[in-house]
Amino acid sequence: MALYHSCDGQWEQLATTSGVGMQDLDRFLEYAATFLSNVGNYFGSGDQKFTPDITEGTLTRLASASSSASKVLEKIKGPMLSALPHSLGRPGPLTQSSYYLGESCLESSEDVSRISKLMEDQCILPENTRLKRYTSSGTDCYDIVQASVVEDKSTLGILSGSDASDKIIHLVKGDHIEELRQICDCLHQAIPYASSPAQQKMLQQIIDSFQTGSLEAYRESQRTWVNDKAPPVETVIGFVEPYRDPLGIRSEFEGIVGIPDLAETKILSSLASKADQFVYKLPWVEGHGTHKGPFEKELFEPPDFSSINSLAYWSSIIFPGINLPNYNDIRQNTGYKNIIFSNRMVSESSRARGLHMVDKPEQDTFKKHRFHAYYIWVVLHEILGHGTGRFLTESSDGSLNFNPDEPPLNPLTGNSVECWYRAGQTWTGVFKDLATTVDECRAELVGAYLIDDLDILRIFGYTEQSEVKPDDIAYNMYLQLGVDGLRGLENYDPTTKKWGQAHSRAHFAMFRHLLRDSDGLYTVICDTEKMTLTVKVDRSRVISHGKPSLGRMLMKLHIYRCTADISNCRHFYEELSQVDDEALTWRDIVISKKDPPLAFSQANTYLVENDVKIKEYEPTVRGIIQSWAERSIH
Repeated sequence: MALYHSCDGQWEQLATTSGVGMQDLDRFLEYAATFLSNVGNYFGSGDQKFTPDITEGTLTRLASASSSASKVLEKIKGPMLSALPHSLGRPGPLTQSSYYLGESCLESSEDVSRISKLMEDQCILPENTRLKRYTSSGTDCYDIVQASVVEDKSTLGILSGSDASDKIIHLVKGDHIEELRQICDCLHQAIPYASSPAQQKMLQQIIDSFQTGSLEAYRESQRTWVNDKAPPVETVIGFVEPYRDPLGIRSEFEGIVGIPDLAETKILSSLASKADQFVYKLPWVEGHGTHKGPFEKELFEPPDFSSINSLAYWSSIIFPGINLPNYNDIRQNTGYKNIIFSNRMVSESSRARGLHMVDKPEQDTFKKHRFHAYYIWVVLHEILGHGTGRFLTESSDGSLNFNPDEPPLNPLTGNSVECWYRAGQTWTGVFKDLATTVDECRAELVGAYLIDDLDILRIFGYTEQSEVKPDDIAYNMYLQLGVDGLRGLENYDPTTKKWGQAHSRAHFAMFRHLLRDSDGLYTVICDTEKMTLTVKVDRSRVISHGKPSLGRMLMKLHIYRCTADISNCRHFYEELSQVDDEALTWRDIVISKKDPPLAFSQANTYLVENDVKIKEYEPTVRGIIQSWAERSIH
């Protein structure tokens, strides 16, 4: 940003002034745009570190054009250029996490579990916290650091562990104080412009949460948000997604503002109004007649389903669709919203990622049909993937939401269920590091399982008379699944043997299951000499073999999830997503032909007298940097 302002975006002028060649300048600008698009120097998808493809000397010469840029570079060039830690994860020599401060913070799983229980008992939700371990006056301490404007420190308790050393646990408020203070100030200014009393109430609840650190206030804001149907401006802000936490419970801050696409929203609303009838076609519901059985809500409340053009999507990863809030009790008792980001989807449609893995005679057809299949897959993933399911739970008073004298039968075993969510337990708390990837895998499976349904496809205009036909949609989705399963290996780290992205692991697990369980639906052709990898789908087996196989995997994950059966889920899912020698060979080829990361160019708005003006930017490296510079980011 300092360099942009020093030359007013005239990069050729900067290159001349600093004596840097245009090729090196372009490499630096590519790094800068990638950094801005990921809000940091780790890819939002995959959590792997990236570094500028130029020397320290070249960076220094570039920075010399601006005294402020030179000062900043001196502070950051060490970590900027360092290859390690090369990914996010549990703190260690190769990985790091800003959620867990201190290399030994996650050393004791017993301590971490007991701290989580202590937080649970004292109603401290983890999403906006970090954990810090240190020694003070010879005593081992943990600080639960909570994001808030208010500053405070209090002692929550003392852990007496099996190692005979006591640990003091503090709650320390005031993390990210300056950022949250600015955000609260902006939200206060926004209240007079809200389009309804409900939106004003929601903004005040969010402010209260950011001020105090209380996530109960934030949860109330989410209830208000869910009931604010079809607003003229849609917003999301807060500590939302836990993908980057190695334990899968603490969340990344994000902010989204979007404007509805009315024509697309009308189609999605039509799907939402009929969604209940499609729930009956899911594996755990089929066969229960007019009832949906013990593992599904009897009443599927149609969610507010919108297609939105994002004006600003501030996050390390820009998803094509979201389903919020992430609190299952609110989702089950109040409802949820589904949002598809139209302009994000359009940008995706121009990128046929993994095209080299499609047989050459089929590549043109794959590109032609890809967006159609991808769009419907994402839509079904959000509304019926994340929107279905009923957890078996115990309340704080000991009551159960099922009859303990006649407990439901587990369709996987034929016997009565043996586990459920105990009082105070949550999905993320029980499934921990598997929670996000299993949740995404189950949602992807639902979308894939239903994608051939003619009634669903008709809503979107796909019939035997349309140019792209129902069979084309189903076939392309299975081909995409094969490509995405192999592409997912980009985000597996063979050094740490860890997956860096929930969706990538999910796609690989789905593909691995189909390879084993669909009787020849897929063929993978690997040529290590030519470094080529091709995935083929037997079109005649898509519905007869592929769909039943997806259904079997979906049924397992769904029942594990509904019954809090982490033990069987871990055994099943970890074995499926294990990367063996054959998959490592595939990975080498995938990495050698890795697609460039998505860099999403976003617009800015300006107030000119009483009119709001919008300015869009070229979807290029320079356009992205200019958009951030004109957003007054310093």
